[in-house]
Order: sequence, then C-alpha cells, then structure tokens
Amino acid sequence: MIEERFDAIVVGAGMAGNAAALTMAKRGMKVLQLERGECSGSKNVQGAILDADIVEQLIPDFRKDAPLERRLVEQRFWIMDSRSHIGLRYRFNDCNDERPNRYIVIRAQFDKWFSRKVREAGATVLCQTAVTKLAQNRRGRVIGVRTDRQEGIIHADVVVIAEGVNGLLGTCAGLRERPTPDQVALEIKEMHLLPRETIEARFKLKRDEGVVIEAAGTISRGMTGMGFIYANRECISLGIGCLVSDLQRTGETPYGLLDRFKRHPSVVPLIKGSELKEYSAHLIPKCDYNTIPELYGKGWVVVGDAAELNNTSYRGRLNVAMISGRIAAEAIFSVKSRGGRSTSKSFSLYKKMMSESCEDPKKKDMPALMHTQPDNFLLTYPQLVSKAILNFARIGGRPEAEEEKSDAKSFGDVWSWTGLFGDGFRFPRAWR
Repeated sequence: MIEERFDAIVVGAGMAGNAAALTMAKRGMKVLQLERGECSGSKNVQGAILDADIVEQLIPDFRKDAPLERRLVEQRFWIMDSRSHIGLRYRFNDCNDERPNRYIVIRAQFDKWFSRKVREAGATVLCQTAVTKLAQNRRGRVIGVRTDRQEGIIHADVVVIAEGVNGLLGTCAGLRERPTPDQVALEIKEMHLLPRETIEARFKLKRDEGVVIEAAGTISRGMTGMGFIYANRECISLGIGCLVSDLQRTGETPYGLLDRFKRHPSVVPLIKGSELKEYSAHLIPKCDYNTIPELYGKGWVVVGDAAELNNTSYRGRLNVAMISGRIAAEAIFSVKSRGGRSTSKSFSLYKKMMSESCEDPKKKDMPALMHTQPDNFLLTYPQLVSKAILNFARIGGRPEAEEEKSDAKSFGDVWSWTGLFGDGFRFPRAWR
C-alpha cells in the first residue's frame, strides 16, 4: 500500500506524461507516475515523427541509446483519386548533418525507452494501475487520486492528467467537458513486416534514410481524414484516420476505409508480400484553438492529448505532447520552488508559457479549413486535378470534353486561393 505523499502524481505514461514526470524528477521533485497498461507504450503500434531539438531539451544525449528507426529525409504528400495519385515531395536539407533533426520512431519501442529514463531520474513508476478517480476536498481542490490497487487516497500537491483524449478522470470530476465526436478522430493502423533491403528499394532510400507519406483525397470518401505510411527500419506502418462525427454520419467503417487504402494501386506495391504483424485503433484530438479545454485548475493540470493539444498544420502531435508535458512540469516546479500553493492562479503560468512556446496552439486552424468544403477538398478536387494532369501528360491528345477543361481551370483557381501552393500560383495554361 502506498501511504506516502508526493509532490506530483502523473496519470499516464505516454509522451506528455513521460515528459512531465522526467522534468519534475530531474528537478528533485518526488513524483509518482501511474499507467494502466502493462508498460509505457503498450497501447501504441504506429510510427511517429520525432523532432530532435524537442527531445534534446529533455534528454540531451538521447541519440546514444534511443530506439530511432530512421532519420527522416523526406516527406511526401499524395493527392489521391480512386486509381491514381499526384505526389509532392519535400526533402530536408539538414537531414544529412551529423546530428539529424528529425527521426522516425515506433511508439511502442520509444515509449518504453522514455519510461526507463523517467525511472532513472528517480520517479516511481507503477504500471497496470488504473486511476479510478481524482480525489477532491470540500472546496473542490484536487488532493490526489484513487486507484484500483488499494483503498484510500494517494496524496499529492498536484496531479498531472496525461490520460489521453478519451480519458474520463477530468470529465467525471467536473473539471472539463468530454470531447464531442467532431473534436476527435479515430485512427486505425497496421504494421507490416518486410526486409530492410526491400523497404529501401521500394521507397528509394539509402540505408538509414526514412520517409513519411501522407495521403488525402477520395480514400476518405468525402470525410475529413487522411492516410499515412511510415517507412521504418524493418516494417511499414500505415493507416487512415477520420473524424468520429463523419464516421457516424456516413456509416463508413474504419476497417473498410483502411482496406480500401491498402488496395489502392499506389499502395499495393509498397506492402506487397509483407507480413501483417500488428493492428490497432486510437482516438486523437482534431479540434481547433477555440475548443481547447481549461489547461489547469485547483491542484491539477492537463497535458498532451488529454488537453486536446495538436498542431494539425503538420503531423506534430507527439512533439506538442512532449512540449506541453515539459512546460507544465516547469511551471509546477517554478510554483513549488517559490513556495506557492497549487491554485488556479499559480498554475496559470503553465498556459502563459504554452502560449509563448514555439508550438502555440493557435496554429491549429486546419480542421476549420477542411470543414468549409469537405466534399470539394477530398472528393471533387483530387479527381479534377487527376484529370487535368492526365490531359496535360497526353502526347498529341485532346481533352475529353470542354466541360473538363472548365472544371480543371476552376480547380486551379481554388487551389491557388487556398494558399497551398503559395500566393499567385496558377496551373500551367495546358491544364486550363
């Protein structure tokens, strides 16, 4: 039975929880971290993009022993119709430095390593321990937690809620609202095993290079969502995610979407002959700045996915989670070192520091853009641009109909005003 009192209790051992626990433990705070899974990362199978400078702020020498799959040298974006795709590529100029700035990782492996660093820093980590309730005093201040391991309260000066987007602790305690179906997306993912040499040949990579493909278009069948493919060391992670509200509205099944994505002619050659190793689904936040819940209160702060922090202008959820965990921990330590109390006023420092960080949540404007004309962005435009390029590439051919030329011109104009290709961009005259 745990009867001692802690400076902080961290609920959850994902990226945000580990970052918070590690930061506080390194500063000499007495930290208890509780994780309901068998171990940190036990519920993750997907690949992820890791920004080195963010990890270096937590573990400066992480490259020595962290399970890094590949250095990320290129990101590709596919605009897909039912049979083809148009691809854009962005290659990083600093990917060949002695200390690359971006890596691909497999979450299950990286999270275990991250949790080990938390233990080495002095935190007490208990897995297979579910927190059932936040304990509050008569004035509504959080004073600790209750778990399924024992009767009674485990006391702490502050509780860091890092339980993920679908966690119920904060909502059951009346501290925040539960996300609505249009604020969360369901990602369904698989991991396919292939020999290292095969992966490098199919993705045209050198030995330690990695690439991430993000795909949009008809694969989401008009719903707000994207597909993704990660070229790891000896496996390929791929999946697709859509807003839960869209899945409810259309009746589409997540596994049906994933199956169609895997059978697309552009994807089949990448995973041909692979062995399906793992299959999983996960809820992630997909909301805008105006729907972010309160980040702090009397005796508590919330970080990562539980705080619905996710910069959707790029796939940076993992990095934003680590930033929020670290900043929350630094704010807590600052309050404690000054002899301050765990009040809402004291913890407002956390929100102030987040707003000043390089990952300002106000950047989260992509969902609103996608909701304006989802059918156009995800169905009509991909098909139009595919036809336009087919006509452009045809040698000695003629457009099939004047109507198609008109549609392609309209698409070119719309694509320009969205700013996705930069101000003033126009498709070549032949496309119009």
